[in-house]
Amino acid sequence: MSEHKAIIQWKRNGPDFLAGKYSREHTWTFDGGVTVAASSSPSVVPVPYSNPAHVDPEEAYVAAISSCHMLTYVYLASRQGFQVESYEDEAVGEMAKNEKGVPWVSLVTLNPRIIYGGVRLPTQAEEERLHHHAHEQCFIAASVKTQIRVGGIKHAE
Repeated sequence: MSEHKAIIQWKRNGPDFLAGKYSREHTWTFDGGVTVAASSSPSVVPVPYSNPAHVDPEEAYVAAISSCHMLTYVYLASRQGFQVESYEDEAVGEMAKNEKGVPWVSLVTLNPRIIYGGVRLPTQAEEERLHHHAHEQCFIAASVKTQIRVGGIKHAE
């Protein structure tokens, strides 16, 4: 159907590589030309070998899930005649260890705050149905084994 590419670049910048004392800072460059400063998470690799100001893979994973859900939700809401003025989500990913003891992002909780405009406002049941359908149709959610839930749905006018 389609391809999606990212260029990841890292270069050694210190003499203690074999001792594990090297920077994990790197860049992600996307096909549109945007370059993002990236690093390992400081919860995995301590500072100064990681940079907490940069995006780490775990954060990017949570953001990708949230972004896909939001884009799908906004589309579905528009098709149902609901005018979305804004959508904000403070998504949270939780790490756990799998049966082999390997850490993984086991749960992502989406906490959307949606503001609607126009005459027609969704009921709580309609919002829940839209979130359910958004989850079912989100490409990223369909691609991962992480449990994704929507909590704290806040309806604001």
